[in-house]
Amino acid sequence: MPYNNQNRSRVRTARRQSQWRESLMAMMQPSTESPISTEINIGRRLQELRTMQGLSIRSLAEISGLNFNTLSLIENEKTSPNVSTLQQLAAALQVPITAFFETSAIYKDVVFQKFGQRPQTTFPRGELEDLGGGLALGEATPLLLTSNPFANSGPDAIVHTGQEFVYCLEGNMVYRVGPDEYILEPGDSLIFQAHLPHRWENRGDTLFRSILVICPSDDNDRLVEQHLVNEKQEK
Repeated sequence: MPYNNQNRSRVRTARRQSQWRESLMAMMQPSTESPISTEINIGRRLQELRTMQGLSIRSLAEISGLNFNTLSLIENEKTSPNVSTLQQLAAALQVPITAFFETSAIYKDVVFQKFGQRPQTTFPRGELEDLGGGLALGEATPLLLTSNPFANSGPDAIVHTGQEFVYCLEGNMVYRVGPDEYILEPGDSLIFQAHLPHRWENRGDTLFRSILVICPSDDNDRLVEQHLVNEKQEK
């Protein structure tokens, strides 16, 4: 099969757009009620990465400079590649070497998650749950935000590329976007360009819960740092 430049470009673009999400997922912990398998199969991962880019084994052999039989043995789990071989394959596929150690769960076509069984992370002001379960909505990632009473997003406004969408499920939340202030109650929604300085505040004595969809347009955004890391470092 001839090498498909369009497929490779699409995969590289998708991977760039998922880098901020990978940073977020690194902070997420799986629910103890639903352990996530971490079984790694390098041969299967190589086959997945190769087919995603529309490459045959022979085409990949030509690009990487590796022997056709060697690649076939790796994919069929007849032999294990050394670090040097993995580096050659990573360079040929234009992915980081860590791509071979990711589980295939991130490429699921359908994700069904029971209540209480979603990956989550806590921070001083509340909790985030991953509603996507590894399956992003294009560039967007859906999250469930739970805010503690009288909590807020911190003293500094958050600024990044793309858009954010908020849908209030429970409680009341004040969102300040640019110079304007919006009070969200159950059933209210808010969507805005994320380059506008924004922050949120729970002024009530009850929990606030909302669906938060973050849709970045630049993989260099410090989304995780702005939304979570600085808060985790607070005492």
